[in-house]
Amino acid sequence: MNTKRTLLKTVAAAALATVAMGSAFAADITGAGATFPFPIYAKWAEAYKKATGIGLNYQSIGSSGGIRQIRAKTVAFGATDAPVSGADLADGMVQFPAIIGGTVPVFNLEGFGKGELRVSGPVLAEMFMGKISKWNDPKLVALNPGKKLPDTTITVVHRADGSGTTFNWTDYLSTVSKDWADTVGKGAAVKWPAPTSVGGKGNEGVAANVSRTKGSLGYVEYAYAKKNNISVMALQNRDGKFVMPGDDTFAAAAVNADWSKAPGMGISLVNQPGATAYPVVTASFILMYKEPSNKAESAEVLKFFDWAFKNGKQMALELDYVPLPDNLTNQIRQTVWTQINTK
Repeated sequence: MNTKRTLLKTVAAAALATVAMGSAFAADITGAGATFPFPIYAKWAEAYKKATGIGLNYQSIGSSGGIRQIRAKTVAFGATDAPVSGADLADGMVQFPAIIGGTVPVFNLEGFGKGELRVSGPVLAEMFMGKISKWNDPKLVALNPGKKLPDTTITVVHRADGSGTTFNWTDYLSTVSKDWADTVGKGAAVKWPAPTSVGGKGNEGVAANVSRTKGSLGYVEYAYAKKNNISVMALQNRDGKFVMPGDDTFAAAAVNADWSKAPGMGISLVNQPGATAYPVVTASFILMYKEPSNKAESAEVLKFFDWAFKNGKQMALELDYVPLPDNLTNQIRQTVWTQINTK
């Protein structure tokens, strides 16, 4: 009887150990932040779970929210499109880029589709400031000869939450317009001056508002424009060429990037030279602690991004992101990840 009871206890203990082990290996990685890279993170996560059984629980809440969550240590990594400064990394965090993409001007104007309207940076700044309030403004007419633009009020759609996409967009507008730089400036959240404007939460919210608001103008990460079939303007670049967004024009903007010139690799890729370079390009960054509270989970985060860097390039291109080049991912492994204590 005692032998039987002992055997049953042994079997039960083994079964519990097996369940616990399975749960540990199947535990999701936790992250939060930027909505900009969410489409590619979701695609990588789906493929990674099929390959490894490990899931990714990523909250697409905006860059400011991601920074708050990683500082509160409620997630294993934070994600931001507005790179954290060297001084703000001094509390024991590291930062590295994970993906490159573009922010695009999207619009909803009857009779005009993707690429059928052209705009320059300075004119775009005036539209977002409310100084150009009608679609048939002479400055827009001059950029679009032969097009009959309607006498329709421009409704500006912007982010209502703290956003790296907004940082990237206002960084660009500040670069091409002194008026914007002096009166509005750049940041994850700014005071939008256009009198006719509406806010949306996340890239998702901006895309939804542009889709349903006639005469609207907004900005979103390009994958959201494609997913929602929203019209995109051709944007004049630094070389004076009108270019459309895409992985090739994003890559042209990033080709000469010097990632070592800023702490945490936090460089700006807006308004880069090159005939085919798209002017509003950014990297999305990952934030982690050097001494994480959950070392095992942080180790899994590094495994996830290592897998994505090696196996996720085609998936990125399919969504019109630009995967990081091998020399950069090798640099990240050697100079950033070695600072994270996962043992």
